[in-house]
Amino acid sequence: MELYDAIHRRRDVRAQFTGDPVPADTLHRILDAAHAAPSVGFSQPWDFVLVRDADVRRRFHRHVQTERATFAATLDGAAADRFAPIKIDGVLESTLSVVVTYDPQRGGPAVLGRHAIADAGLYSVCLAIQNLWLAATAEGLGVGWVSFYREPFLAELLGVPEGIRPVAWLCVGPVTHLEAVPDLERHGWRRRRPLAEAVHHDRWSAGDRPTEQPTRARRQGGQAR
Repeated sequence: MELYDAIHRRRDVRAQFTGDPVPADTLHRILDAAHAAPSVGFSQPWDFVLVRDADVRRRFHRHVQTERATFAATLDGAAADRFAPIKIDGVLESTLSVVVTYDPQRGGPAVLGRHAIADAGLYSVCLAIQNLWLAATAEGLGVGWVSFYREPFLAELLGVPEGIRPVAWLCVGPVTHLEAVPDLERHGWRRRRPLAEAVHHDRWSAGDRPTEQPTRARRQGGQAR
């Protein structure tokens, strides 16, 4: 698959996993692609926890559903109706999950290039995730990034050492197909922003910003979780 094809065909997969295993050689290739990502100061601050255990995945899935309900409770009216049918994870449908972590101590106390931007190491981990995602797409696999969780819960669930941050729970596996249109766009949650609205020349130029649908917590002066 050509690079640009993989970029535009990539989808955040939820419901299309077949439940078939990922072949060992394919898994090695996509992890190798992730590990080849650039990193600030060549610190390579990522690790990959491969989660196949069904009980661990069920426990995580229950936690995810609790957080889904927490978010749903902040929505009213049309936003609640749009969110109701949206599937947010494929934790049980895929037989493999890859949890990507960030170790801010990797590379020693003086990480070249990080002294002025503390999050540069975290950005490096995100580059590894994107490499994994594009490689998986090129291999005909689907990837779904699950974001409805609390980091302390996931760290305890997987025994992640203190100081190391779990950044992403990725469901990975064979799929029946990849949707032509992203799920959130298909469900009317959000439209794709035109490229022209995102490009600025020489300095930031203010443009029209769409009005956001307020959540109940924001309308009441609180902070939506």
